[in-house]
Formats: sequence, C-alpha cells, structure tokens
Amino acid sequence: MSTIALDIAANRRAKKYTPGELFRRALWAGGRLAFRFSPRPCFGWRRFILRCFGAKIGAHVNTYPSTWIYFPWNLTAGDWCALGEETFIYNLGPVTLGEKVTISHRAQLCAGTHDYTRPDLPLLKPPIIIENQAWVCADAFIGPGVTVGEGAIIGARAVAMKNVAPWTIVAGNPAKPIRQRTLDLRAQVAAPAS
Repeated sequence: MSTIALDIAANRRAKKYTPGELFRRALWAGGRLAFRFSPRPCFGWRRFILRCFGAKIGAHVNTYPSTWIYFPWNLTAGDWCALGEETFIYNLGPVTLGEKVTISHRAQLCAGTHDYTRPDLPLLKPPIIIENQAWVCADAFIGPGVTVGEGAIIGARAVAMKNVAPWTIVAGNPAKPIRQRTLDLRAQVAAPAS
C-alpha cells in the first residue's frame, strides 16, 4: 500500500466558487433569513423568495421555513413538489426535482463532494436528478451524481449512492431494491363529463 500526502493547503487555496457565486451567497444570507422566519403556512412567500434568488420553482411547490437550500440558483422543482421540514438540499451542483416529487423531513440531497484520488481534493459538483412522482423518505440520503427514477421510493434512512430504477422501492445502507412500486388507480375519481 502506498502512502500519499494530502495537500490541504492547495485545497484551501483553490478557487471553488466564481465571484458571481460568492456575491449571490452573500445576498442569499439575507434572503435565507426572510425564508427561515416566515410563518409556516406562507408557501407562496417562500416560492417567491426562492425565485428571486434564481430557483426554478413550479406551481404549488411547498417548502417549510426549516427547509435548508444551500444555493437556490441550483434548484429546479416541478409543479406540486414538497420539500419537508429540516430537509437539507446541499446543491453545489444542480438539483432537479420533477413534478410531484416528495422530499420528506430531514432527508439530505448532497450534490457536492471531493475527488479523493487527488492530493489536493478538488471540489466536485455532480448533479442530482429526482424524476417525477419519486419519494425520498425521512432521513434518507441521496449522494452526488445520483438519478432517482420516476416513481421510485427511497426508504426512510436509506443511503442511495447509485442510480435508482423507476418505480423501484429501495431501503438500507447501501440502498438495495426491496420491491416494485405500484399505484392503486381505483382511488382516483374521474372528473364528470361537462
């Protein structure tokens, strides 16, 4: 086994963010206060704040005051998404949520890591994609570069470090498929003909 000396000084000297990102981060520090201290039912207000900071937020998206979004400008959330209480979106890279995606309380989406094969550990910003109708359950963790397929469920406290196939339920650490997801369409009521 060879020994490699990490170059932490080089890591700290590296420019990890553009001047524009640094400026937006400073502005977001104030915006985050308006987000954090808004009353719980003010979902429209929080959508407005996120859009002001560059997030692409669809209609009827619910976020809570305790939801933590690191860089709003790297977030896209489709119509009818829900980001639960104390959800942590560490989106150094882009995080894209399709329509009707649920991110339950205390789940973490981590779109940032370091290249551990290099001595200076450069920052990497791989995207995360959560496709339509997927559900990331409470305390689950989605790692950098992961795509969660349409309709998939990441079980509570599961750790997904690899892509998850559509309509698959995964659980555990590391997350492994446990069954396929089906939807009971009998619960949907057809709209009356006009």
